[in-house]
Amino acid sequence: MPFLLRNLTLHPGDDESGLRALAAGQLGLAPADLLDFCIRRKGVDARKKPRVLLVYTVSFSLADERCLSHKLGQLDNLEQLSVEPSFTIRSERRPEPVVIAGMGPAGLFCALRLVGHGIAATLIERGKPVEERVQDVSRFWRDGTLHPESNVQFGEGGAGTFSDGKLTCRLRDPNTAWVLDQLVQFGAPPEIRYQAKPHVGTDRLRGVVAAIRNSLQQHGCCIRFSICLTGLTSQTDRIAAVVCNQSEELPCTHLVLAIGHSARDTYRMLATRKLLLESKPFAIGLRVEHPQELIDRIQYGRPHPALPRADYALTYNNESSGRSCYSFCMCPGGLVIGSSSEPEMVVVNGMSNLQRNSGFSNSALVVNVRPGDFDGSDPLAGVRFQQQWERLAYQSGGNSYHAPAQNLLSFIGSGGGHCRSSYRPGTKEADLSKVLPAYVTATLREGIRSFERKMKGFVTTEATLTGVETRTSAPLRILRGQDLQSPSLQGLYPCGEGAGYAGGIMSAALDGVRVADKIAEQLNS
Repeated sequence: MPFLLRNLTLHPGDDESGLRALAAGQLGLAPADLLDFCIRRKGVDARKKPRVLLVYTVSFSLADERCLSHKLGQLDNLEQLSVEPSFTIRSERRPEPVVIAGMGPAGLFCALRLVGHGIAATLIERGKPVEERVQDVSRFWRDGTLHPESNVQFGEGGAGTFSDGKLTCRLRDPNTAWVLDQLVQFGAPPEIRYQAKPHVGTDRLRGVVAAIRNSLQQHGCCIRFSICLTGLTSQTDRIAAVVCNQSEELPCTHLVLAIGHSARDTYRMLATRKLLLESKPFAIGLRVEHPQELIDRIQYGRPHPALPRADYALTYNNESSGRSCYSFCMCPGGLVIGSSSEPEMVVVNGMSNLQRNSGFSNSALVVNVRPGDFDGSDPLAGVRFQQQWERLAYQSGGNSYHAPAQNLLSFIGSGGGHCRSSYRPGTKEADLSKVLPAYVTATLREGIRSFERKMKGFVTTEATLTGVETRTSAPLRILRGQDLQSPSLQGLYPCGEGAGYAGGIMSAALDGVRVADKIAEQLNS
């Protein structure tokens, strides 16, 4: 079995080829003794800036494992790994009445995993293929022409296609390596397998998404674009067919609902069909933007060309109110983008390319909201709550898709300054307290002052806020049981971020894999 050695350190700019000798020296072995040597993790330790280190975890095997047996209990950073679970791919493919609604990470990886089980599913996507979708989004950013079915939220690849492409995930899921391997196979950078904070970048991710689609088609999957799920047909409490575009029926015995967190019309249809839904907490707020060079200097002290663009993760808790303010979806070297999916509503988000070279750093600063802040007895109340503030942002932006913006110092009442933002299609200076609930504004102001104490220089005239950020996660959950099916309708599998079971690209993909394995278990039994 392979060994794992943690906490090997190099200085920025050091040659990584020296890691094998460094590891061997710690273990009292010759470099040639370490077989199948590879990097398992690479991170940055900036706790003692400006002395910043690169920290590695490596794995290797030995011809004779007994030579290290005596050190396993002596070295805290050495352990022996158990054999990782493998997934056997079936060579034959057969079409099954399985429909996957949505081609974001959950839907795509559900389909990929089913193909591995020998099952070719039908995928329906309300939006367009990624190549056409990119053109529609670029048009919106250029002149504010919104396509309601082809935008940052809807289309092949899901909302993650226009994001930072971060693959961080808190889940300790045995399928994580399989998902990363699939991404690399379809064009993602190989280093995502071991980076502590892996990301693909929206420019690279678009090609990955298209490659996944081509592979699915080659393996017998039927893929249909501009097909919106508008109804369900059932027989004796089991799914029998899906209704598409109000007219066409597609028979199915298994439906994977991987609809994304912005499919508000689909949520309404499910509520009408009396599926079990419940309100859930989420967060809303603003997006802050700094010069990237400033964040690098704050985090590293003396930035080095070999170091990645600096990021941050900040939290603040008000114990008396129970409110928290925290950074979310931080995009080093990224852009702030218009992410609207409905007419006359403004939503902001962050995005970056693989190289993270925009010169700007941005992050959402959001505050938790609870079902008690709206009518939590109605599962759709959270949707209406989001829409309320998105409409106000549209109005504050000049009744256009320009985002209302305010200098950070002005927002916290500590001075003023100009607004400088990468936001597309444009900004209009406004009082951002008018586009958020009073308790969110108050907690944001408290949080920002707290962040300055943690990151000296965070509060600066060079920072700009834009609003509103409301799509941090789904505002409701489509309930499912231990078998991952809806208790209301057998054969229906709520899946991914839109169903309330994930919070990013990686966790959504893993949930898709989980659902696929459960479906295959039934169909192959």
